[in-house]
Amino acid sequence: MSKVHNWQIGREMNYPYTQAFPRRQFAFVFNINRCIACQSCTMACKSTWTFSKGQEHMWWANVETKPYGGYPQFWDAKILDLLEKANPDNQQWSGKPSTDKKKPYGQFDGKTIFEAQNMLTPDSARVLGYLPTDEEWNLPNIYEDNPVGKKGVRNELDKEGTELPVHKTWFFYLLRICNHCSYPACLAACPRKAIYKRPEDGIVLIDQKECRGYRKCVEACPYKKSMYRGNTRVSEKCVACYPRVEGKDPESGGQPMETRCMAACIGQIRLQGLVKMNKDGSWAEDRYNPLYYMIHVAKVALPLYPQFGTEPNGYYIPPRWVPRDYLRQMFGPGVDDAIERYNHPDRELLAVLQLFRRSNRIIFRYEIKEGPKVYEATLRGRKVTLYNDTVIAYGQDGKELFRTQVEEPLHVRPNKHANSI
Repeated sequence: MSKVHNWQIGREMNYPYTQAFPRRQFAFVFNINRCIACQSCTMACKSTWTFSKGQEHMWWANVETKPYGGYPQFWDAKILDLLEKANPDNQQWSGKPSTDKKKPYGQFDGKTIFEAQNMLTPDSARVLGYLPTDEEWNLPNIYEDNPVGKKGVRNELDKEGTELPVHKTWFFYLLRICNHCSYPACLAACPRKAIYKRPEDGIVLIDQKECRGYRKCVEACPYKKSMYRGNTRVSEKCVACYPRVEGKDPESGGQPMETRCMAACIGQIRLQGLVKMNKDGSWAEDRYNPLYYMIHVAKVALPLYPQFGTEPNGYYIPPRWVPRDYLRQMFGPGVDDAIERYNHPDRELLAVLQLFRRSNRIIFRYEIKEGPKVYEATLRGRKVTLYNDTVIAYGQDGKELFRTQVEEPLHVRPNKHANSI
């Protein structure tokens, strides 16, 4: 095992390989507060990549209802339970969120999946994990829309606690694709070295000529986004629609495009991009890249289960109405600050949030042009001022992709229109 620095857990950790990082990293932000579980992303991915024989159970992109749903079923509860058994009562964070780029969320003092591997049997991989049963892959939408109700009472909703900050009856949608981690568990576990991370964009791929279907990647990935295909006897996973990211899609005009699941999102909850990397694995200063801004400046977007140790490159704006203990377990100690900033966005954050899903091109830089004040009031004891600023998005070539405003235009239909009876 080598020692590598993981900035998401704020310390060095064990990993089977020495650290090596791409020039740019594929990354994304999902805003859970906006997701309506329409499954457009799910079906866009399915119809593009996994519609063939042997792929019936494969959903590289999926939307599951938390806290009960999961694909495969209970994937996160099972790996959390294994980590707790490996390190009883010590899966804790110390310190507090800070401006320190090496430990922005504090320090995770527990064991990652790479440090708890001694629980595995001798013939298992170098990563703590488990193989889901066939039944656990069968129901991608199990427990959809099932809420948490009154504690200890079945089939009854709590009639209190219907206001922010926390609802007593709640659920939320968790949208997932492969996180294309900086320290991928699938790569670490593969005895064939058939899995690799592309140096140009950090996308994690499986070389199917080298794969022999040992399923060590399926066992190791804590997010269960590597999947075994029985009729070909090799594993497959999300490829981040890399021809689109490369700008080779026929519609791209040579410019990097967002993935199919991103482009299909009608809830405008997704933003994907490429971020610059330093040689030590930290993100290079890129103040006006929208992903850099939301993750490292505004800090409203957080990694999914950072304590696993994979340093995922998928980030989430947490839901506002969910009990904080549940969210801290899922997104780490930065939850309270992230929700506070999202609930009371400053002028810049409010403008950047308008960039979500306004184009299928990848945004490399934004610029804000200040507009007039259009609204002022007091909300939950705090003064709120809204400015109709214009945010301008630029592509890789530096040319403007689009511009949009904070205040959406209002269109009033005339008395007579095409559908009048």
